[in-house]
Amino acid sequence: MQKPRLHPLASFDIHFLQYLDERGRATQPLPESATPDLLQALYRQMNLARLVDKRAVQLQRTGQLGTYPSSLGQEAVGVGVGSALQVDDVYCPYYRETGALLERGVQIEEILAIWGGDERGQDYQHPREDLPLCIPIATQLLHAAGVAFALHYKHRQLGEPARVAVTCAGEGATSKGDFYEAINLAGVWKLPVVFVINNNQWAISVPRSAQTASATIAQKAIAAGIAGLQVDGNDIIAVRTAVADAITRARGGGGPALIEAVTYRLGDHTTADDASRYCPPQALEQAWAREPLPRLESYMRAQGVWDDSAESEMQREQAEMLERALLAFRTRAPQPPSAMFEHLYETLPEAFLEQYEELRQRVGVDERGAADD
Repeated sequence: MQKPRLHPLASFDIHFLQYLDERGRATQPLPESATPDLLQALYRQMNLARLVDKRAVQLQRTGQLGTYPSSLGQEAVGVGVGSALQVDDVYCPYYRETGALLERGVQIEEILAIWGGDERGQDYQHPREDLPLCIPIATQLLHAAGVAFALHYKHRQLGEPARVAVTCAGEGATSKGDFYEAINLAGVWKLPVVFVINNNQWAISVPRSAQTASATIAQKAIAAGIAGLQVDGNDIIAVRTAVADAITRARGGGGPALIEAVTYRLGDHTTADDASRYCPPQALEQAWAREPLPRLESYMRAQGVWDDSAESEMQREQAEMLERALLAFRTRAPQPPSAMFEHLYETLPEAFLEQYEELRQRVGVDERGAADD
């Protein structure tokens, strides 16, 4: 039987962006925005994120925090995304977000409070419209699409300034239906939203190869009709540049984008996990050679904009900053038991009223929700 003739209908390419290789050498001219001041600021924030992560894990091990998700080895993604956002944009985070939160102005003690079970930690004092951390997998992507629709409506119909929603997720989230629904909706309506996927190679203990047959995560954007790009997720210059460009394009009406940042999770999924059970030691050793902090530090030293004195001063300043934050966290006035109800809804639904009344009777909660002395 003669085979039917097939004619090409469409073709697509996925491009890869990198400015610094594994040794911190430039692979192409850096963007004009990559000034010495900016590079130093990014390096400082990545180092601070790592310090906070390390201390948070220690606090969890001693019972002072609940389960904590470290971003060890992935600091370039969080800090790069946070740095690219404009002040008035809206960030819709997932849970591995220490670097991004710090860059957005969230205080260290607020981050610790979140994981210490204090809902006041999510009431950020600076990025007031950023959404709380999202623990369910991929649902924040739909939240971001909804926020982007609202921002688009306010701009087009009410004349407000153009703003953009940005959201992050792990590569495992791209296997969820929420992901496809969110990017499809964003593509159809050309919403001002940027999806950043932190491809750290592991969805808890499931390797990327067992999650999807796609050659890249970025190519999943093709089906939604939106822009897709893969970047070196250990190169903070590439991450920040790609996200900033996508935000600028979305703000100008160019539609959404999906950016895959390829990195590696150097630690456990959370403090409730033991990655040594499934992560090949050789792969982990190779990943340590590609991690983001030494890469940027090597480049700055080669350019003469960083030295041992600057490194020592940064470590001293950030150690003091961390100690002040720990003191603020530990001396926060405890919340009454009623707080578990009061941070859920503006007006408590009837279904919870009976439970709330039972709690009030047991621990002596007055009508305002504060515990009696």
